[in-house]
Amino acid sequence: MVTRLAQARAAAAAVEDPEIPVLTIEDLGILRNVRLDGDTVEVTITPTYSGCPAMNVIAWEIEAALSRAGFPRTVVRSVLSPAWTTDWMSEDGRRKLRDYGIAPPDPSAHPACPQCGSKNTELISAFGSTACKALHRCLACREPFDAFKCH
Repeated sequence: MVTRLAQARAAAAAVEDPEIPVLTIEDLGILRNVRLDGDTVEVTITPTYSGCPAMNVIAWEIEAALSRAGFPRTVVRSVLSPAWTTDWMSEDGRRKLRDYGIAPPDPSAHPACPQCGSKNTELISAFGSTACKALHRCLACREPFDAFKCH
Protein backbone atom coordinates (compact mmCIF):
# COMPACT_ATOMS: atom_id res chain seq x y z
CA MET A 1 0.00 0.00 0.00
CA VAL A 2 1.39 3.38 -1.04
CA THR A 3 1.31 5.97 1.72
CA ARG A 4 0.01 9.51 1.20
CA LEU A 5 3.54 10.79 1.76
CA ALA A 6 4.90 8.48 -0.95
CA GLN A 7 2.15 9.68 -3.32
CA ALA A 8 3.00 13.32 -2.59
CA ARG A 9 6.72 12.70 -3.06
CA ALA A 10 6.15 10.89 -6.36
CA ALA A 11 3.98 13.75 -7.67
CA ALA A 12 6.55 16.39 -6.73
CA ALA A 13 9.50 14.32 -7.96
CA ALA A 14 7.95 13.97 -11.42
CA VAL A 15 7.90 17.74 -12.07
CA GLU A 16 10.05 18.55 -15.09
CA ASP A 17 12.72 21.21 -15.21
CA PRO A 18 11.33 23.97 -17.48
CA GLU A 19 14.76 24.69 -19.00
CA ILE A 20 15.73 21.05 -19.63
CA PRO A 21 12.40 19.19 -19.89
CA VAL A 22 13.97 15.72 -20.13
CA LEU A 23 14.98 16.09 -16.46
CA THR A 24 12.77 15.99 -13.42
CA ILE A 25 13.52 18.03 -10.35
CA GLU A 26 14.46 14.75 -8.67
CA ASP A 27 16.94 13.95 -11.49
CA LEU A 28 18.52 17.37 -10.93
CA GLY A 29 18.69 16.89 -7.18
CA ILE A 30 16.86 20.11 -6.39
CA LEU A 31 13.99 18.29 -4.65
CA ARG A 32 15.31 18.18 -1.10
CA ASN A 33 12.35 17.11 1.03
CA VAL A 34 8.63 16.37 0.99
CA ARG A 35 6.63 16.07 4.19
CA LEU A 36 3.02 16.09 5.31
CA ASP A 37 1.84 18.46 8.01
CA GLY A 38 -1.80 17.58 8.52
CA ASP A 39 -3.45 18.12 5.13
CA THR A 40 -0.65 20.36 3.83
CA VAL A 41 2.27 19.09 1.77
CA GLU A 42 5.50 20.93 2.47
CA VAL A 43 8.09 20.69 -0.31
CA THR A 44 11.66 21.94 0.03
CA ILE A 45 13.70 22.72 -3.08
CA THR A 46 17.19 24.12 -3.60
CA PRO A 47 17.96 26.11 -6.76
CA THR A 48 20.92 25.18 -8.92
CA TYR A 49 22.12 28.71 -8.22
CA SER A 50 20.63 31.55 -6.19
CA GLY A 51 19.34 33.56 -9.16
CA CYS A 52 17.84 30.66 -11.11
CA PRO A 53 14.86 32.11 -13.03
CA ALA A 54 13.18 28.70 -13.29
CA MET A 55 12.48 28.33 -9.56
CA ASN A 56 9.16 30.21 -9.59
CA VAL A 57 7.91 28.08 -12.47
CA ILE A 58 9.11 24.93 -10.69
CA ALA A 59 7.25 25.96 -7.51
CA TRP A 60 4.03 26.54 -9.50
CA GLU A 61 4.45 23.20 -11.26
CA ILE A 62 4.94 21.44 -7.93
CA GLU A 63 1.74 22.99 -6.60
CA ALA A 64 -0.16 21.99 -9.77
CA ALA A 65 1.20 18.43 -9.72
CA LEU A 66 0.26 17.97 -6.08
CA SER A 67 -3.19 19.44 -6.66
CA ARG A 68 -3.76 16.98 -9.54
CA ALA A 69 -2.64 14.18 -7.21
CA GLY A 70 -5.25 15.17 -4.62
CA PHE A 71 -3.18 17.48 -2.41
CA PRO A 72 -4.81 20.93 -2.69
CA ARG A 73 -2.76 22.54 0.12
CA THR A 74 0.93 22.91 -0.70
CA VAL A 75 3.75 25.05 0.64
CA VAL A 76 6.95 25.19 -1.42
CA ARG A 77 10.06 26.44 0.33
CA SER A 78 13.30 27.34 -1.38
CA VAL A 79 16.45 26.87 0.69
CA LEU A 80 19.93 28.05 -0.27
CA SER A 81 21.94 26.18 2.35
CA PRO A 82 23.47 23.80 1.81
CA ALA A 83 24.11 25.09 -1.69
CA TRP A 84 23.12 22.82 -4.56
CA THR A 85 25.90 20.83 -6.16
CA THR A 86 26.03 18.76 -9.34
CA ASP A 87 26.89 15.85 -7.04
CA TRP A 88 23.18 15.77 -6.18
CA MET A 89 22.22 14.91 -9.77
CA SER A 90 21.14 11.31 -10.23
CA GLU A 91 22.96 8.91 -12.54
CA ASP A 92 19.70 8.60 -14.48
CA GLY A 93 19.63 12.40 -14.83
CA ARG A 94 23.20 12.40 -16.15
CA ARG A 95 22.26 9.74 -18.71
CA LYS A 96 19.16 11.72 -19.75
CA LEU A 97 21.31 14.84 -20.29
CA ARG A 98 23.77 12.91 -22.47
CA ASP A 99 20.94 11.34 -24.49
CA TYR A 100 19.42 14.81 -24.96
CA GLY A 101 22.70 16.16 -26.35
CA ILE A 102 23.98 18.01 -23.27
CA ALA A 103 27.21 16.89 -21.67
CA PRO A 104 26.57 16.05 -18.01
CA PRO A 105 28.66 17.78 -15.34
CA ASP A 106 32.32 16.87 -15.62
CA PRO A 107 34.93 18.40 -13.30
CA SER A 108 37.58 18.16 -16.00
CA ALA A 109 38.19 21.05 -18.38
CA HIS A 110 37.10 18.83 -21.29
CA PRO A 111 33.62 17.32 -20.96
CA ALA A 112 32.88 14.38 -23.23
CA CYS A 113 31.02 15.19 -26.44
CA PRO A 114 27.44 13.87 -26.12
CA GLN A 115 27.45 13.09 -29.88
CA CYS A 116 30.60 10.97 -30.27
CA GLY A 117 31.96 10.59 -26.72
CA SER A 118 35.32 12.22 -27.44
CA LYS A 119 37.04 14.10 -24.60
CA ASN A 120 38.93 16.13 -27.25
CA THR A 121 36.73 19.20 -26.72
CA GLU A 122 37.20 22.91 -26.20
CA LEU A 123 35.29 25.67 -24.44
CA ILE A 124 33.78 28.15 -26.87
CA SER A 125 31.93 30.27 -24.31
CA ALA A 126 31.39 30.07 -20.55
CA PHE A 127 27.84 31.20 -21.31
CA GLY A 128 25.49 28.64 -22.85
CA SER A 129 21.80 28.56 -23.66
CA THR A 130 21.01 28.84 -19.93
CA ALA A 131 23.07 30.08 -17.00
CA CYS A 132 23.82 26.52 -15.86
CA LYS A 133 25.44 25.50 -19.16
CA ALA A 134 28.55 26.45 -21.14
CA LEU A 135 29.10 26.11 -24.89
CA HIS A 136 31.76 23.66 -26.07
CA ARG A 137 32.90 22.20 -29.39
CA CYS A 138 34.08 18.69 -30.09
CA LEU A 139 37.39 18.69 -31.96
CA ALA A 140 36.78 15.11 -33.16
CA CYS A 141 33.32 15.41 -34.77
CA ARG A 142 33.34 19.25 -34.86
CA GLU A 143 29.85 19.50 -33.33
CA PRO A 144 29.07 22.27 -30.83
CA PHE A 145 27.31 21.20 -27.64
CA ASP A 146 26.12 22.53 -24.30
CA ALA A 147 27.81 21.16 -21.20
CA PHE A 148 26.25 21.38 -17.76
CA LYS A 149 28.50 23.46 -15.50
CA CYS A 150 29.86 21.88 -12.34
CA HIS A 151 28.96 23.53 -9.05
